[in-house]
Amino acid sequence: MKLVIFAGGIGTRLWPLSRVNSPKQFDQIFNGASTLQLAFRRTAPVFGAKNIFIQTVEPYRNIIAEQLPELPRENILVEPSRRDLGPAVCFAAVELRRRGYGGAMAILWSDHLMKNTGEFTGALAAAEEMIAADPERFIFLAEQPRFANNNLGWIKLGEKIDRAGQFALHCFAGWKYRPAYDECREMFTGGDYFWNPGYFITSIDFLLHSYWSLAPEIYHPVISGNYEQALKQHFDEAIIEKLDLSRAAVIKVNMGWSDPGTLYALKEALQKSCDENVAHGQVAAYNTSDSLLYNLEKGKILAVVGLSGMVVINTPDALLVVPKSEVVHVSKLIKKMEESGLKDFL
Repeated sequence: MKLVIFAGGIGTRLWPLSRVNSPKQFDQIFNGASTLQLAFRRTAPVFGAKNIFIQTVEPYRNIIAEQLPELPRENILVEPSRRDLGPAVCFAAVELRRRGYGGAMAILWSDHLMKNTGEFTGALAAAEEMIAADPERFIFLAEQPRFANNNLGWIKLGEKIDRAGQFALHCFAGWKYRPAYDECREMFTGGDYFWNPGYFITSIDFLLHSYWSLAPEIYHPVISGNYEQALKQHFDEAIIEKLDLSRAAVIKVNMGWSDPGTLYALKEALQKSCDENVAHGQVAAYNTSDSLLYNLEKGKILAVVGLSGMVVINTPDALLVVPKSEVVHVSKLIKKMEESGLKDFL
């Protein structure tokens, strides 16, 4: 199986920790490792470095080469431009097919954290066997939810239809992206919905056939080498929403997965308890709880008093203060800064 790890995003919701020139997946803040390095380390020992591909854009090619010296350089796939995830996934499949590869492929992400790596790689191996037995299907992973997180996508499990080794296999019954909090709590307690990490496994040929039949406005430009002319569209909208649900199945897992996609989600991924603070750098806190306090400026102390549920990020050129309930709007702030001529700070 070929594993494609996507590492071309900018990560605007993690600003100012994540920047255009150094996005979140390259920040080595997890015991000295980046999430890209962690993604590689949990898959390479099982599937082999030669079967892992990192897809990105040109500005990040050298960063990836530096952070992953064990990765063959030809396994860095570089998109010609940014065209959203629909064309990006198609590009990966076309490139693998062009190199003569067939069989199963897994689409993975470089900015996630995971505690139970054996559960993850075991599920991938089980999905690979399922694709070998029936290449014309999509296999998704559904993570056991730990709380009602309304900042994620949720995947609905239908009836149990089979087992894939140690894993239960269910019908795919749909999904919802960032549901309202009240609805999210009902989904969490109902037991039919699980977190959607966005991972899927299919065969290269079936994926390309799906693009050909369901998204020709993406398929034809990509396969003809005119990538910039491909329709800018998310993969879900281009393929998944049009997919025959009978051709999809879901493996239920408990990977200890988290997506530090916002600043408070980063705090949740690093914390040992909800009330504790997560601090980095020179920080002094008094009567403060449940806060992320990051100071990246040497020779300066970040001091806070009486905060609860706050995010305070200090860097040499930017200071961000935001309540945890508002961190999802950081990307809107970035857009406003860009429109105001403040691109140098992004």
